[in-house]
Amino acid sequence: MAIAVQSRGKDAAGPGGPRPRGSTWTRFKRHIGRRWQLWVMLAPAIVATALFAYGPMYGIQLAFREFDFNAGLTGGDWVGMKYFVQFFESPQFWTLMRNTVLISVSTLVFGFFAPIGLALLINQVVGVRRKRFTQTATYLPHFISIVVIVGMLQVFLSPSTGLITRLLEGAGITGVNFLGDTSAFVPVYVISEVWQHCGWNSIIYLAALASVDPQLYEAARIDGAGRFQIIRNVDLPALVPTMVILFILNMGGVLNTGFEKIFLMQNTLNLPISEVISTYVYKIGILGSQFSYSTAIGLFNTVINFVFLVGANMLSKRIANTSLW
Repeated sequence: MAIAVQSRGKDAAGPGGPRPRGSTWTRFKRHIGRRWQLWVMLAPAIVATALFAYGPMYGIQLAFREFDFNAGLTGGDWVGMKYFVQFFESPQFWTLMRNTVLISVSTLVFGFFAPIGLALLINQVVGVRRKRFTQTATYLPHFISIVVIVGMLQVFLSPSTGLITRLLEGAGITGVNFLGDTSAFVPVYVISEVWQHCGWNSIIYLAALASVDPQLYEAARIDGAGRFQIIRNVDLPALVPTMVILFILNMGGVLNTGFEKIFLMQNTLNLPISEVISTYVYKIGILGSQFSYSTAIGLFNTVINFVFLVGANMLSKRIANTSLW
């Protein structure tokens, strides 16, 4: 009897035994047969990502070649790390890195915490209508074009006809040029970025707060907790996993400053602080036709962002036990 049971366990897998293994192709066909509807839904996104994200990566080799207009992307002499060394030894290297890091980190810090605070405030609004109105009012700036935003900044901050400049002149403060002063460029850029995207970025935090059990709020009120204590002990712990994931994703683009907005806000006066890697790559690559040099700078920027992404993921996994992979 024991021998029969043992041989049966070897021949056929029981509920807790090992599953029979087939070939990889067989398992793949079985998987597609069961979940083909999901793959059909994902197909457009997969094709778009492969075509527009991974396809252009073929041109990365330009960073290591001397671009030849006649040969195209596949031609040109191999020069190795020549253009990377040229960028590192360039007099503008440290200026570009300083400006890019300053603007990116400032935008990351304020743009990361502002939506959290706004979501906590909206969550405390009493009444469905007032909460919806507040959400709609804070979402709307996100849909304004960047060109319109820069036009609004010029209307409000113009040194000659700006509304805010006129108000400051009426208060006795003259000679203020927000758009041309190097010390004012970063605050103006960061404040406008936070104002435009804060409401939209708070949506995911509001979704996380909506999943909190209402009994926790009731229990906290019964225990005599005030609003700040509820936010500290109920709301913030519920937001921590979402905060960690979004922080990791934001670290992946820490050096990717908004090219369009910075480029539109640039002028001769603020150029020492507004020239960043993205605008420099555009000028030397598109306008200056130095395609290999600009590709090397762009690749360097991407590698730095990837290092930040992996480092932030490892740090959050070790500290908060939450990560992307």
